[in-house]
Amino acid sequence: MAVTPQTSSRVARRPRLSAAVVEDLVNAIVTEIHPAGSALPPENVLCDIYGVSRTVVREATTALTEKGLVVSQQGRGTIIQDPSSWNLLDPMILSALFRREDGLSYLDNLSEIRASLEGEMAAKAARKLTPEAAEELTRQMQKLESLITTPAGYVHEDVAFHDIIMSLSGDRLSKAIIDSIQSKAVKTHSYSGKLNVEHIRATHEAHVRVYDAIMARDPEGAARAMRDHIEGSWKKRRPAKLHQV
Repeated sequence: MAVTPQTSSRVARRPRLSAAVVEDLVNAIVTEIHPAGSALPPENVLCDIYGVSRTVVREATTALTEKGLVVSQQGRGTIIQDPSSWNLLDPMILSALFRREDGLSYLDNLSEIRASLEGEMAAKAARKLTPEAAEELTRQMQKLESLITTPAGYVHEDVAFHDIIMSLSGDRLSKAIIDSIQSKAVKTHSYSGKLNVEHIRATHEAHVRVYDAIMARDPEGAARAMRDHIEGSWKKRRPAKLHQV
């Protein structure tokens, strides 16, 4: 079949249409609008709801299956899987988890994961510290020092500080896990918290303790300082209840 401008346009639009349907259904499933064990609406109903073709709905259903959210059962339709089957590192699922009524518990869990993994990476960074890495980390600390009274700028460079340490550790798998999870959490107001100079000053003092331990090539001290920093920072900014996004 010859590809005309019209067919080319339809092909270009289809992935975007499918992605929009997938994202909406992921949110509905993870936030339990469609609870585990229930069936998604039939294809024709989903077509009407989203104003798309059966092809788009089937593409979306395939994507949901790949994420572990649904399974097709003969005679029952497309059934929502138990949460134990979900791919919790999938970006769409992660975003939706933080929107749940119990989303705060997932943010608590993220803080625990970060404290554990980044603590170990700080220890590895202390062991592997080179003169070049020490210079890079020192420059970053100087940059952070200059931004203490500018919270928004400090937070941006705070991410870079942690990234330098994780990269220095050489632990690419742990870094990938943290990056994938935290990239979604930081978009949640409940995780980022309210920016203020008082909190930034406390954060910087914790960064100094991490920096000093790494520069002293003290793995145990670096791990302890990093864990204390992450746990303490979350404790300060943790809300009493989840702010829905």
